[in-house]
Amino acid sequence: MTALFSRADQSILGRWWWTVDRTMLAAFFALIIFGIVLVMAASPPVAERIGLDQYHFIKRHLIMLGPALLLMFSVSFLTPRMVWRLASLVLAGGILAMIVVLFTGMEIKGAQRWIHLPGFSLQPSEFVKPAFAVVAAWFMTFQTERPEFRGNRMAAGVFLCVISLLLLQPDLGMTVVVSCIYGAQIFMAGFPLWIVVVLAVLGLTGLVTAYFVFDHVQSRIDRFLDPSAGDSYQVKKALEAFQEGGLWGAGPGQGTVKLQLPDAHADFIFAVAGEELGLVFVLLLIMLFAFVLLRGFNRLMECDDMFVVLATGGLLVMFGMQALVHMGSSVHLLPAKGMTLPFISYGGSSLLSVSLAMGMVLALTRRRVRSGVAGGRRRVVKGIRKGTG
Repeated sequence: MTALFSRADQSILGRWWWTVDRTMLAAFFALIIFGIVLVMAASPPVAERIGLDQYHFIKRHLIMLGPALLLMFSVSFLTPRMVWRLASLVLAGGILAMIVVLFTGMEIKGAQRWIHLPGFSLQPSEFVKPAFAVVAAWFMTFQTERPEFRGNRMAAGVFLCVISLLLLQPDLGMTVVVSCIYGAQIFMAGFPLWIVVVLAVLGLTGLVTAYFVFDHVQSRIDRFLDPSAGDSYQVKKALEAFQEGGLWGAGPGQGTVKLQLPDAHADFIFAVAGEELGLVFVLLLIMLFAFVLLRGFNRLMECDDMFVVLATGGLLVMFGMQALVHMGSSVHLLPAKGMTLPFISYGGSSLLSVSLAMGMVLALTRRRVRSGVAGGRRRVVKGIRKGTG
């Protein structure tokens, strides 16, 4: 591919190719390929169990991959300003859709989070996550440029609006992820430490309150602390799958524990990876997620644009937290929570959402030629260091 474009190529595609993080892009492709393999392995038993064609989920996953990849590539071409504008539209539409969900949304497993569309169920909150990260970053950044603009308060207001709608669904897991995004951005923005501490205390208070207010939260935490306190069937089967997989796994399609996992293709696909591909592959998968995070934050070390740092940092925290919650739930390190593994699990809304988010990361971390005063100043400094100035 590199041979197709010279560095002198000034076409849109040529400039994109030489400025985008191609290594991170390759990591995304690796995750997508692993996702296809694991959905093919995990979904047929689930489909047959509920009376569908055994390839039902595989076909839908492959169909959704087309728009998801197109979305990621298209967004990666955008400038930071265009990313902010897109995120603003997505956030406004997502919040409106979340309000509609409360009145007309379909209820699944005791939660009202989905809007039923022809042939597709849309979960608006999935798209609100990345959009919130970008919009909150813009509000915070704009206040540093214009102190009279109350950007920090506006970001806090949007945050409270989003988590209020999430708790009404209810969706505590998503609330925690959005809270971590906002908390990380406050930390990266250099807010006074006491504000960070106060927010952390408020977050812990909120979790304790959720334990007493929401029965399903109390049940999950009780079962996490004491498996005998209730039905821990899925977690037990997930742990059994890892044990059966051993070091090298039973082989693709050869797992048997997955046949008894109700959500093997989505919320517990990590356990299927453990059974069929073994510990070595699981560690490789974890390393891929860790690489994306480290690579992304390393790119930010070279960036002096506060908006890019805050927005990209928030998106990477979202990506990492979602993977952490999914993996932690599968190995009983965290209370069970129905959360998909980015690029791996089956789920249309999740796949489109993470593609949108990582397209934004690719767009924001593209290398840009500095010009004007800043670029001139940088050249002067380099000249002085070399003894030529």
